[in-house]
Amino acid sequence: MQSPGPTEPFLGARDLFETEHDLDLPVEVTIREDPDSRTWTAHYDDRHVLNISRQAASSAMARPLALHEYSHMRRYEQSHPSHIQSTGEAITLALAGHTVERRTLTQCYQIANHMKDIYADDITLSVAPADRLVAFLESSLASALADRPVDPPTWKRLTPAADPNITAVNAAFALALLERHDCIPDDHRLYDLAHAAADDAAGVDLPAFKRRFRTLAADPDTSEYRRTLVEATREYAIRTGYAAD
Repeated sequence: MQSPGPTEPFLGARDLFETEHDLDLPVEVTIREDPDSRTWTAHYDDRHVLNISRQAASSAMARPLALHEYSHMRRYEQSHPSHIQSTGEAITLALAGHTVERRTLTQCYQIANHMKDIYADDITLSVAPADRLVAFLESSLASALADRPVDPPTWKRLTPAADPNITAVNAAFALALLERHDCIPDDHRLYDLAHAAADDAAGVDLPAFKRRFRTLAADPDTSEYRRTLVEATREYAIRTGYAAD
């Protein structure tokens, strides 16, 4: 630990992770005071650094989050294309000749992160039950739908509404990940939430994105992974009408 904070979630996640996998490099945990800090890992030649907010580190999700980040570390050490290939280069290739808004570009990076997460969670779900992940994805999607844009807009809104199109892609990701590992029954509430998300986003083919995420090859080579990311980026930014020539 690089800063004071709870240690049990990280040690518990490590012990569970090591029942099936190993890391070659040591892991440092940095706890940040900003409650809005996202959980993420930085990779260096001699170590990995897991960054997490104190609020998240003290929550019931701390251990699952740590386990997820350890899985990202493992993918990086494996030199998996999803974790070492330049996302920026692939997105630039996908959008060559088109103009997109900064918001849309950010959302394209989010799609790439979903692909990374699927490969990380292929490891996570091989060593841990999916219960908390399912609950987290359900809660996140329900919250995004509750924050859908108001028509007409109201001045009372204090934060930007969730974008319906990326919410639909997020729903596709959640279903794809859980279906990929047979984690939910056919009548799970996530399907109703995803249907509502699809209704709000006429420009997004939710089943197509779900299929893209669910069928990601387990061990793609560099060119195959780049092609998959390029196609997903174009599907979102160009075919939904977000990009202009």
